[in-house]
Amino acid sequence: MVVSLSRRGEVEPFHAMDILAEANRLKATGVPVVSMAVGQPSDPAPIGVREAAAAALRHGRIGYTDALGLADLRKATAAHYGEHYGIDVAPSRIAVTTGSSAAFNLAFLAMFDPGDRVAIAAPGYPAYRNIMAALGIEIVEIELGTDAYLHAEHLKAAHREKPLKGVLFASPANPTGAVIPAEELAALVKTAEELGIAVISDEIYHRLAYAAPDVTALAHGAGVTVINSFSKYYCMTGWRIGWMVLPEELVRPVERVAQSLYISPPELSQVAAIEAFKATEELEKVKARYAWNRDLLMKRLPELGFALAAPMDGAFYAFCDVTRHTNDSMAFARKMLAEAHVAATPGRDFDPLQGHRTMRFSYAGSHDDMVEALARIERWLK
Repeated sequence: MVVSLSRRGEVEPFHAMDILAEANRLKATGVPVVSMAVGQPSDPAPIGVREAAAAALRHGRIGYTDALGLADLRKATAAHYGEHYGIDVAPSRIAVTTGSSAAFNLAFLAMFDPGDRVAIAAPGYPAYRNIMAALGIEIVEIELGTDAYLHAEHLKAAHREKPLKGVLFASPANPTGAVIPAEELAALVKTAEELGIAVISDEIYHRLAYAAPDVTALAHGAGVTVINSFSKYYCMTGWRIGWMVLPEELVRPVERVAQSLYISPPELSQVAAIEAFKATEELEKVKARYAWNRDLLMKRLPELGFALAAPMDGAFYAFCDVTRHTNDSMAFARKMLAEAHVAATPGRDFDPLQGHRTMRFSYAGSHDDMVEALARIERWLK
């Protein structure tokens, strides 16, 4: 038998998922693992979301929709921008997607050609790098060093070296949780526009900032593409439903690609997601627990020798320098899982160059789990 293997398939594995798989194998044998590895809320989707899904199932409402999604969901998403940000967004600019993962695929395919140079921050979400590598896009990783977030000067320097076609950034960021301050975000978008660099803003962790209100990149440029999802704040990871806000000229190109790649997002999830925007009271209680967990980790992790490598402004992550304990965070994460039964993500996922020095701890779980995980780590280190 002849098997053809493409070099595009030779992307780096997502190590957080490998750690999760090992944690699940241990759990299956009865080991009580506490997971701080994956950015997944421990709460279910809001009650109204689940009730809407149940009603849709009873009525057999599971089929294809338009490639860009249900009109009612696009209208509800557009209305969200008016209510939350005070920005007028036409529903025609909204594209509903099969999770944010599909949104990144669609954005990259519609905006860039093989060989185009696109900048991202390091540390950063590994799927950016891996998807673009599979598509033949040249990835320009900008090492942040002691800076907490990507800013305009980073962009200018990278563009001077060799012109960029695009830039992708997240605020709040994964893995760091850092938020780009409003004035710095404005300068970053303005600089990109002046240099002719297309902007993609990953706003998946919006509504999970703890020190400042959300600011969307849409407030600073009409040509910005925004990607968001119902997975994080709205607790709908497995529903695989997200959205994009597109410049008018990108709507039809994205639609054409989506028609062939995905047909449409799942209708059941779309019907349910309409209700997510109505569940703020319920979801703010979940966020309050994240804030409680955040306070705990901000105090205890440094006490255990895990210095914070970035400000915990938002999302539900603590990104730590682990060099007090190890110079191989991958081996350290595996050993901590095997011996302390606590799962966390090695930094290699987020920064191939400096990731051996760092780890990410997710605090999206219950408060009791966070207390237990820290107690286990403390006993293990001793």
